[in-house]
Amino acid sequence: MAQMEFWRAINQALDECMAADERVVLFGEDVGLPGGIYGVTRQLAKKYGPTRIWDTPISEAAFVGIATGAAMTGLRPIIEIMYMDFTLVAMDQLVNHAAKMRFLSQGQYSVPLVVRSMNGIIPGSCAQHSQTFDAWFNSVPGFTVIAPSTHQDAYSLMKAAVALDDPVLFLEHRSMYFLQGEVDTAMTVPIGRGVVRRSGDDLTIVSWSKGMQWSLEAADLLREQKVNAEVIDLRTVSPVDYDLILKSVARTRRLLVVHEAIQQGGLGAEIAARVAQELPSTRIGRVGSAFAPIAPARSLAATYVPQVEGVVATALKLQ
Repeated sequence: MAQMEFWRAINQALDECMAADERVVLFGEDVGLPGGIYGVTRQLAKKYGPTRIWDTPISEAAFVGIATGAAMTGLRPIIEIMYMDFTLVAMDQLVNHAAKMRFLSQGQYSVPLVVRSMNGIIPGSCAQHSQTFDAWFNSVPGFTVIAPSTHQDAYSLMKAAVALDDPVLFLEHRSMYFLQGEVDTAMTVPIGRGVVRRSGDDLTIVSWSKGMQWSLEAADLLREQKVNAEVIDLRTVSPVDYDLILKSVARTRRLLVVHEAIQQGGLGAEIAARVAQELPSTRIGRVGSAFAPIAPARSLAATYVPQVEGVVATALKLQ
């Protein structure tokens, strides 16, 4: 098992996928010679050359359309949309074409496309470079959405995504890129299956991506107050592993969903509604970001995004 930074785990998965299958190509803004703005694709252009990895003009709609067509005709493209905010520029290509092509063509065409995108809030990220639209894409039939919280999942789920024959949105939280973690290159992780990160009987906490950090820290603090929380990492946010969630909540009778995206209309609301429908006596809480654009000031950002103390406080209200 190797120690590496989060970006390196993704880089290694990309490298191995390109080495194993010459149909895998990679393109987007600054992914070639610059190696990506956080270095995720560094050295790949040098290794595989300009016919396998290249830089595109600043036109997300254009290169997403190119990637969709390339996927339909035999390639397995991986593209990077630099920030998730910029998926908005290409929503027609993503939602109306890539996601629906298998349906529209009656199964004659598949779109084995991986769309990498960076999301998440860090100090100074500001209103147009910090948004998370996981709930939006959760409502799009045809798209798989992956949001790993660990280095192992980043590596293994990227390899699984490239092997899938339908489009995948792969979300990388930029606050994690330079954190160290362990990766076992022999380990596989299934798409669409969550995992229990911490066992408990008093409360079920469901989260993914950066939210797992707050959830696990909150679980430690809750344990000091004699509340044993079970923490579930979804890993894939479309489809959601409701079997795992419902099995846990049927035992704890309490659910808390934690995510960084805006709480209003967030994926937490959909999960809460499903659990309330299936297990109507469940006590349910949600923690998410405020209904406002993110401010550049560090002090204001701290009041916007979820904090561990807020997760603990909400959890205690459910007891």
